[in-house]
This record gives sequence, C-alpha cells and structure tokens, in this order.
Amino acid sequence: MTAERFALPVEWLMEAAGWQVARHCRGRAYVVCGKGNNGGDGLAAARHLHRWGRLAGVACIDRAALKGPAAKEAEALEAVGVTIAAEPDFEAAELLVDALLGTGLTRAPEGAYAGWIRGLNAAGRPILAVDVPSGLEADSGKAHDPTVLATTTVTLGLAKPGLLTPGGRACAGEIWVADIGVPFEAYQEVGLEVASDVFANGDLVRL
Repeated sequence: MTAERFALPVEWLMEAAGWQVARHCRGRAYVVCGKGNNGGDGLAAARHLHRWGRLAGVACIDRAALKGPAAKEAEALEAVGVTIAAEPDFEAAELLVDALLGTGLTRAPEGAYAGWIRGLNAAGRPILAVDVPSGLEADSGKAHDPTVLATTTVTLGLAKPGLLTPGGRACAGEIWVADIGVPFEAYQEVGLEVASDVFANGDLVRL
C-alpha cells in the first residue's frame, strides 16, 4: 500500500498527521524529532502549534540529515521564524511530543536517540507519542531499552498491532487513532476493511 498508488503525495499525509497531533496537544508543547518521516510529522505539528501560540520549542536529532517531505516541513517551520535546536530544552514546556522514531524500528535505540528518549522520560512532564512511542516495535509490541513512556499516543491511520499488546499499552498510555486521509480503497487492497463512518467527522478515535 503506497501513497503514490492512489496519487496521494506523502507531503499531504505528513501535513495531515501533523495537524492531528497538534490539535491533540494540551498546553505549551516541546517537540523532539528524528531524521525520518516520524520526525517530519513532528515538524508539521510544531508549525501548527507555533501558529496557535502553543509551541515551547522544537529540536531535531540531525537537522542536516532530513530528506524529502521531512526536510520540506523543516524549511516551512524555519520560514516562519522558528529555530530548530540541536539539543532539547524542556524548561518552558508543559507537554513533550515524541517524534523521534516511527514504525520502522527493529532494534534498541542507540546514541543520541537513546539519550533523548531517556531525557523525555526523566523530564517529569506528560509525553505525547507520534504514531508509536520511540523504542517500541510497531508490529510486535517489543519495548526496547530505552522506550518512551508516553502519557498519550496519537497513532496515524490505523492502530499499530504492537500498541495493542500488553507491553505496547504499558508504554503508549491513552491511545487515539487519527485519520490522515489514507483512502479506504488502499486499506481494502491489503485485506483490511475499515468502516467509512469510523472517521466521519475527522475526530480522533480512542481505543
């Protein structure tokens, strides 16, 4: 199932993901981003939070390594005067947004990723994870050392199987499923039947 098959640009899905994440944030939020599309979702969310006066700051593991749609999200954020920091500073934050690692994780986070995850967990603030908590395998629900211990997870499109395991639920906190505009026909192609009225109003659905 690909966005291109249905003529839907990845940029559109990333923008929708960022919108849904941002609208679920409560209070001033600090967003931490990785180098992949999960980070791009976080950067899109940061731009919306900035528009609404609720962005406490944003940091990226490696701004120069961003590519494709994620790089475009960074450019759009910088174009409105937001600096993407190289190290997070949570002092002014009421909520932390974890957009470090997404669904492709298959091994324990290392280096800066591991350090930032531990920093999120030690900050003493609520954490909202984008799609899956960083450090959690999306399919199996295996929680590596370290894994973000989220208060809330906004998972994108459909719930990831790993979130529904005992280990996944222990790390994900409250789980909300957000519609990002994936065509229902795309789900049907891979054998999934999704009722069209699930996201009838564009609202997030709680699991």
